Amino acid sequence: MTRIDAHHHVWRLKDSPKDTPGPSPRPHDWLDTPAMKPVRRDFTLDDLAAETASTGIDRTILVQVLPDAEETAEFLTLAASSDLVAGVVGWADLTAADMADSLDALRRGPGGELLVGIRHLVQAEADPAWLNRPDVRRGLGAVADANLVYDLLTVPHQLPAALATVRALPELTFVLDHVSKPPIASGEQEPWAARVRELAAEPNVFCKLSGMVTEADRRTWTTDDLRPYADVVLDAFGPSRVMFGSDWPVCLLAASYQQVVRTTEELTSALSAAERAEVFGGTAARAYRLPLERLREEAP
Repeated sequence: MTRIDAHHHVWRLKDSPKDTPGPSPRPHDWLDTPAMKPVRRDFTLDDLAAETASTGIDRTILVQVLPDAEETAEFLTLAASSDLVAGVVGWADLTAADMADSLDALRRGPGGELLVGIRHLVQAEADPAWLNRPDVRRGLGAVADANLVYDLLTVPHQLPAALATVRALPELTFVLDHVSKPPIASGEQEPWAARVRELAAEPNVFCKLSGMVTEADRRTWTTDDLRPYADVVLDAFGPSRVMFGSDWPVCLLAASYQQVVRTTEELTSALSAAERAEVFGGTAARAYRLPLERLREEAP
């Protein structure tokens, strides 16, 4: 079985030493708060490789951090030189009239064949119905035409717009990131759970079992705190549409990489071996259209 981490990042800060490997140094204003201080440093693929080697993760999906097409182009180049990264979820301006040309340019560049999806930081949009905008829908249509996946990064109050968008674009495959960030720290489930079940009823949606430790109480969380939310997702989507993602290095705000892997294994322990294989690899390979047989041959 090829074990896949379907969601992680890398970054270099604007004051990073020039000889540090990875993408170009860039401002990361979202890290400039006291709460983010533990991860306000450079993170590279070499850093991640040390973590995956100890947890049996064979391949990964590298996900965009900034709304910056140049970052995506650099991620693709980075992935092309890596034995670890199997695909990149990048960024392109969904609202741009030349969205299709932008995707074509990314694919024609170095590593372009590794572009598997597009993501926008919808969670940061003030308009809860941003996904319903005509220019956004046009851009999503271009993603579908390019045979790419769209990662939904939403918070619970944005799920109604996400549902409407998914229904309007049945030809596009969607992946819900971080189970849409429910309020795990407070223990509340509704209306998040009902909305996730509605979204899961649409066959063109997958879900990442990721990002939960940072939505829980980051100092005191336990596996049992996460279990009700994982159970909703596994029941609603089924293991064949759920995939593991570490959200490294953001997860380090609450847990080590090893803890995240081990906790997800505990949350899926009631599944059959075949179902666990889906969550830890098969689903990601299928959703992102990765060449699973080649990945098996290349796995260490």
